[in-house]
Amino acid sequence: MLVMVSWEIYPDKKMDAFAAFGQMTPEDDAADLGLDVKLVGRWHDLAAGTGTAIVESASVEAVYSWIYNWAPMIESTITPVLDDETARAILKEKMA
Repeated sequence: MLVMVSWEIYPDKKMDAFAAFGQMTPEDDAADLGLDVKLVGRWHDLAAGTGTAIVESASVEAVYSWIYNWAPMIESTITPVLDDETARAILKEKMA
């Protein structure tokens, strides 16, 4: 399943979050995600302290486990999403 994760860093935690994320290696990032979450893409608005990631996981619990790592610094929203192919297939079936 694809999941969109959007976040906003708490204003008083912005520099802490920047320091933590900015010093991560690719290996740290993989460990942070865990074995059951694959990062598809991630985009940051550093000025606003917000961002969005698309991850893939068979388990929403694994996604929540990853986001829990950042809970002291961010407010987040986790939303299941579809890619174009899947969305079109659903719509074609329903509209037939």
